[in-house]
Amino acid sequence: MKKNKELQQLIDKLHCERNLSHAEWTTLIAGRTPELAEYLFSLAREERHQYYGHDVYVRGLIEFSNYCRNDCLYCGIRKSNLNANRYRLTEEEILSCCQSGYSLGFRTFVLQSGEDGFFTDDKMVHLIRQIKTLYPDCAITLSIGEKSRESYQRFFDAGADRYLLRHETYNEEHYSRLHPACLSAKARQQCLWDLKEIGYQVGTGFMVGSPYQTPGHLAEDMLFIHDLNPHMVGIGPFIPHHDTTFANEPAGTLELTLFMLGLIRLMIPKVLLPATTALGTIHPRGREMGIQAGANVVMPNLSPTSVRKDYLLYDNKICTGDEAAECRHCMERRMESVGYHIVTSRGDSLNN
Repeated sequence: MKKNKELQQLIDKLHCERNLSHAEWTTLIAGRTPELAEYLFSLAREERHQYYGHDVYVRGLIEFSNYCRNDCLYCGIRKSNLNANRYRLTEEEILSCCQSGYSLGFRTFVLQSGEDGFFTDDKMVHLIRQIKTLYPDCAITLSIGEKSRESYQRFFDAGADRYLLRHETYNEEHYSRLHPACLSAKARQQCLWDLKEIGYQVGTGFMVGSPYQTPGHLAEDMLFIHDLNPHMVGIGPFIPHHDTTFANEPAGTLELTLFMLGLIRLMIPKVLLPATTALGTIHPRGREMGIQAGANVVMPNLSPTSVRKDYLLYDNKICTGDEAAECRHCMERRMESVGYHIVTSRGDSLNN
């Protein structure tokens, strides 16, 4: 009981001061209880309602290529997975996804892919300009991995508004256990600082419950996110993929992911916080529970149904068969079931 009271005081301190020390973060994350989580979620909802009301922003996700030059140990589309059924959408197919999304009310398109060298900077710039010309009232979010600062600048100048790049884990040693030697935590973090300096609305995030992760690692993640002060934070549970090194590792939990969502909302009250597909994959009502823990964004899939099952970063991914319209209306009903409503706007971050 005494311990719970001390941990509640840490939540109150976070609510008031918007940050904790590494030791305090570690203690709070390691000592969490269901009662503590409910207290946290009630405060997180208050903060979210203060800035965003009961609105939930939708992003139309277009997974346009599952080719990737990287070999991250946890990822189903890693280059050494010879069982992956590879595909690339043409520019026409991508624009068709945008057209159907626009007619359904989407005003943000998220272009996501593996790090695919086929999509050169010139091709991406042309695509971004095409979308901006056709849909000038829409925001374009890119999620295409680590690039040079010059590439990021070119995409921004062409009209890209936002960039999602999860840092995955701040701790260098932990990062090295999840990635091949050619990738480093420092290089990834530098990309995020570059994106922020250029002027993007920047999103970062991490996997919850990835192999070898400790509460201390999550504490480092929170301190990094506080320093970066991003516009968006995307987190989701680690879910193993059968064709990877970590096929037999346990998945991250719904419970810890929701707790981290609540903590992020208290730390950066104006942040955009998605209830991710991975949350919906580990629990049938995971996304609804994410919204009740402080999240305010969902990302239905606009990709052609013929390729959705092939953009498989982890096993059992949901929504691989629904048409875009079904996905959108299903999401609407889900959000309404917990007292929230989908809004059709760009949904820019209030965090500056």
